Amino acid sequence: MSPTSRSSVGRHRERARTDRADLYAVLDAGLVCHLGLVVDGAPVVLPTGYGRIGDTVYLHGSTGARYLQAAGQAVPVCLTVTHVDGVVYARSVFSHSMNYRSAVVHGVTRAVTDDDERLAALRAIVEQLSPGSWGHARLPTRRELAATAVLAVDLAEASVKVRTGPPADDEEDVAAGGRWAGVLPVRTVFGAPEPCPRLASDVPAPPHVVTR
Repeated sequence: MSPTSRSSVGRHRERARTDRADLYAVLDAGLVCHLGLVVDGAPVVLPTGYGRIGDTVYLHGSTGARYLQAAGQAVPVCLTVTHVDGVVYARSVFSHSMNYRSAVVHGVTRAVTDDDERLAALRAIVEQLSPGSWGHARLPTRRELAATAVLAVDLAEASVKVRTGPPADDEEDVAAGGRWAGVLPVRTVFGAPEPCPRLASDVPAPPHVVTR
């Protein structure tokens, strides 16, 4: 990635990642992104599902949603994805931190109107959240597609930051001793599938659900 004035990392530049593969890795590991834009003169930040195809992130929602109507007008947005991997306990409160992976994307929204691209985008969004579902569940009808807005955001302008490792305490705090320091890992795990109460008892959870 080639940083711009907006996507250049200021503080802790050693945490910046400039390989596009790092950007893809952060995005592909997420379930929810936050989309920031201005609606009616006020800033709005919205959590939403997403999917990626190449250098494009896709979002979707109801055609009646105000934010999608606003975002469909080729407006500037900021899209972020963050993973917290650990809470870093230091010997001083000033040095407490987090181990994390984060991506910040600056771009202009594009309303997706081509039928083939819309279907591909919706598949990417479904597979991001629930891999294997596009080939298992019923596909959208024409009516459902007509009620769904799809937006695209290009990944040309993006930044990635990653922090790993132990706390970065001052030497005098380390020498003083007596205080615990280290990392408390944070992990997200999937539990056992819980069937819908209206599901027939002889319908098992499919492999793409059980194996997550």
